[in-house]
Amino acid sequence: GLVVDGKTLNLILQGGLEEQFVALARLCRSVLCCRCTPLQKSVVVRLLRRQLRVMTLAIGDGANDVSMIQAADVGIGISGQEGMQAVMASDFAIPRFKHLKKLLLVHGHWCYSRLAKMVIYFFYKNVSYVNLLFWYQFFCGFSGSTMIDYWQMIFFNLFFTSVPPILFGVLDKDVSAETLLGLPELYKNGQ
Repeated sequence: GLVVDGKTLNLILQGGLEEQFVALARLCRSVLCCRCTPLQKSVVVRLLRRQLRVMTLAIGDGANDVSMIQAADVGIGISGQEGMQAVMASDFAIPRFKHLKKLLLVHGHWCYSRLAKMVIYFFYKNVSYVNLLFWYQFFCGFSGSTMIDYWQMIFFNLFFTSVPPILFGVLDKDVSAETLLGLPELYKNGQ
């Protein structure tokens, strides 16, 4: 592991040692930055995003973590004793740090699976609708007349773009929560 305090981090960032710091951090299993200013936290997140070209996740519980949460790709705020500033600036909010495992492994897997299915569904919906209009043009002699009334087209899009996402969001769970918590390897399946 690597432990870096705020003073050392300041020397690294001002001395042009960012590449060496990232190279050293890659060799460690965990890196802990303690006693850092909010600006240093956000700079470290941006540095890792830029140097490693990875997706970053920041977790914070107070006002001093807001800039770090906003600099990360995914921000998680923990509501607690330090107020609600981190929660208001985050993408996801959890009441305790122990809920992070379930948020990432269970809800992250379900969200990825649902989004992948919905993208395929939207392509299917649009291709079928455009295909229908395309073949109709052969029968009407390319006159530009509409096959479907305007209000029917609105209801078609409304029905097929609102009902399936709601049903997928409520009902679609490809693997149970217990299985996902018991086998964290399943999280890599979507990647």
